[in-house]
Amino acid sequence: MDQIKVLVVDDESRMRKLVRDFLEREGYKVLEAGDGIEAMDIFYENKDICLIILDVMMPKMDGWQVCREIRQSSKVPIIMLTARSEERDELQGFDLGVDEYISKPFSPKILVARVEAILRRTCSAAEEDALEAGGIRVDKTAHIVTIDGENVDLSYKEFELLAYFMENKGVALSREKILNNVWDYDYFGDARTIDTHVKKLRSKLGDKGDYIKTVWGMGYKFEVD
Repeated sequence: MDQIKVLVVDDESRMRKLVRDFLEREGYKVLEAGDGIEAMDIFYENKDICLIILDVMMPKMDGWQVCREIRQSSKVPIIMLTARSEERDELQGFDLGVDEYISKPFSPKILVARVEAILRRTCSAAEEDALEAGGIRVDKTAHIVTIDGENVDLSYKEFELLAYFMENKGVALSREKILNNVWDYDYFGDARTIDTHVKKLRSKLGDKGDYIKTVWGMGYKFEVD
């Protein structure tokens, strides 16, 4: 079986080596780039890259620009690394279609766990072909969402969140439970990530976004009126 390719993009060689060593220990094939332009060259040359770990602050072409260009042609999962921790930066990352957002310094073991969680879902076969409710259809095999027959463009994490809500229609879900099942790791109680994704998801679903009800003091519930 071919090794899963992960592209690590960071202008600090020491950081790239740290991430590479931990990923290679788990059997991944790691490609490296020291700036955004080099990253795009490698990305276009390797059509089988399964995931990108991308630093924000880089010379020549920063992480935001790289992410924006990649998203024009690919939905490959992207984990963004940054020394910044301001909320507006995190929101910008989600707007651009970033799947995970990790502030430096971070635990390499946690990073590997997040990589594995994403790849487990993207590389595994769908258990059900489709979910349908209230005019929303989620095709898990093709990774397509339609509303009344019209395609809706969701990020990877928004897609997973919607599918989880629809699989648990009518069930009140705590933020902790959503984190454990959609993100598949302990987010140390940072509920802001869920709230940000739900806000974006509701917006993209239009009127159907009202199906995602807020359960005050707890979390959310998907319910078709």
